[in-house]
Amino acid sequence: MHRGGPSVIFYLLCGRTILGQAMTDVAAAHANWRSPRVQPAEMTPAVLRLPDGSGSRGTLNIISLTGGLLSVSSTLDRGSRVKLMFLTQTGPVSGAAEMLCPISTTQQPFRFVALEECAQRRLRAVVQSSLDRGQEAWIEKYRAALVHREVPRRGVFRVVLGALTLLAAGLGCAFYLLNVHLLK
Repeated sequence: MHRGGPSVIFYLLCGRTILGQAMTDVAAAHANWRSPRVQPAEMTPAVLRLPDGSGSRGTLNIISLTGGLLSVSSTLDRGSRVKLMFLTQTGPVSGAAEMLCPISTTQQPFRFVALEECAQRRLRAVVQSSLDRGQEAWIEKYRAALVHREVPRRGVFRVVLGALTLLAAGLGCAFYLLNVHLLK
């Protein structure tokens, strides 16, 4: 089994394809940039189709434009190539994925190897909407903290003491000036 970099699953004269649909090499498109990771807003079931035609089910825990993390009943071998499908609020996302080294007996990361352009747009919309929701939640939390923040109060004693100090200083200046004029 070849475990190198991305490989072409099926090559047609018009470019890379899988099941006859135009695909984009996801790894090359995002080589120097780390895509933000987000958790789907709701439970997202996923279906994995293996090259031998068998299937497996999982749940999407984390997603990004370049891959994600699945909860599965049994993990697949590292390097296994699958067709991954899941439904988002913007529509279905389907593409070729490579399974990475499992992090537990039920969680396995994956990376997209190829995605249709429409699937990339849908995925981008899901990630952006999750980021926007996270940012809005942070802003609301910040606003709530500002509303409930206690304004430090100066003690009455400090205010009275400050006023008496100013009065004493004013009286002292006045007394000095009067004495200076009277002594002339």
